[in-house]
Amino acid sequence: MKLLLTNIKKLVQTEQIAQLKICGAEMAKLNNLDDAYLYINSGIIEDFGTMTEIKDFEYDQQIDVSGRMIFPSFCDSHTHIVYAGSREIEFIDKIKGLSYEEIAKRGGGILNSAKLIQDISEDELFNLSKKRIEEIISLGTGAVEIKSGYGLSTDSEIKMLRVIKRLQKEMPITIVSTFLGAHSVPLEYRGNQEEYVNLIINEMIPIIASEELADYIDVFCDKGFFTVEDTDRILLAGMKYGLRAKIHANELANSGGVQVGVKYNAISVDHLEYIEDAEIQCLLNSDTMPTVLPSSAFFLNLKYSPVRQMIKAGLPIALASDYNPGSSPSGNMKLVMSMGCINYKMTPEEVINATTINSAYAMGLSETHGSIARGKVANFFITKDIPSVEFFPYAFGSNLIDRVFINGIEITQ
Repeated sequence: MKLLLTNIKKLVQTEQIAQLKICGAEMAKLNNLDDAYLYINSGIIEDFGTMTEIKDFEYDQQIDVSGRMIFPSFCDSHTHIVYAGSREIEFIDKIKGLSYEEIAKRGGGILNSAKLIQDISEDELFNLSKKRIEEIISLGTGAVEIKSGYGLSTDSEIKMLRVIKRLQKEMPITIVSTFLGAHSVPLEYRGNQEEYVNLIINEMIPIIASEELADYIDVFCDKGFFTVEDTDRILLAGMKYGLRAKIHANELANSGGVQVGVKYNAISVDHLEYIEDAEIQCLLNSDTMPTVLPSSAFFLNLKYSPVRQMIKAGLPIALASDYNPGSSPSGNMKLVMSMGCINYKMTPEEVINATTINSAYAMGLSETHGSIARGKVANFFITKDIPSVEFFPYAFGSNLIDRVFINGIEITQ
């Protein structure tokens, strides 16, 4: 299939030489082309440029994009989309003043989701998750990371990861799988947390590795969850089986999660509400992507991560949705962009880089996803008629996406 798109009002985030990530002050820069064309061959971006230099391409389909823009698809590097049921009752508890930790301590939160996972079949779980994938595709996402972590037993964690593997095979977007057995401590292991860590290391990880069910391994290293010592043991065990680290870190306290993540060359450390100079310096000397989850902090009414301080220090920033039933029941990456601007004082250029190329990096995908560059996967969306790039995050409540393309093929709703 050869596709030619012409008369593009603005082709956003083009790269002549593709970069793996965008850091510091460079995040405020964005390469766009006015009055452009884009040529796709067999699902890959083959060429792009201005209409004045368009070539005589062979094509099976041509689309006139007059008056509209093209953005690269979002890359959502932190989600928990595979879950069995919603948690709106806890939403009411939060409104009444209960904290995330208080809800978790009384058996709610992650433990509530774990109960539901135990009772659902793989087919039912797949069908629920498939609908959520279809939803985020319609909202402009072209690559997504999905974590386990609502199983908290060997059988249930394997069930979740098998569903993710099936989604990888059957859904058009790129899906990265992460094992998060260390998401919470099951009630039966409270008071004997080390035994549950041993179960993860000695039973879960070997099975997951043997069935090739995960690309990454994650730990919720934070106050009230897993300690630095627990995290160190789990990440070391995962590394022995070829699972690279991703970390939930510093959401509830300055937990040491950033440092242990960097120690194990984590591809990303996520949440980061509690960050000080020591964490920033640690990240500056690493290949780890700091990833902020604006909608989760918004939903839980947490303090906001010091993004401006991190960017000023020279760090890259990725933004992701944290789509999950308890703390971020939304996979709308356009809304995440708007929150990045409104709550974290990021510029439109910065949030575009943070939700595409940098979030692709946080999944190990930035060589193939996250920008308009020759040789990259043709994942993009056509906007409605909008006046400027800045209007896209500015109009936070409006659906401004007209048509979505994954692997160069239009996805019809």
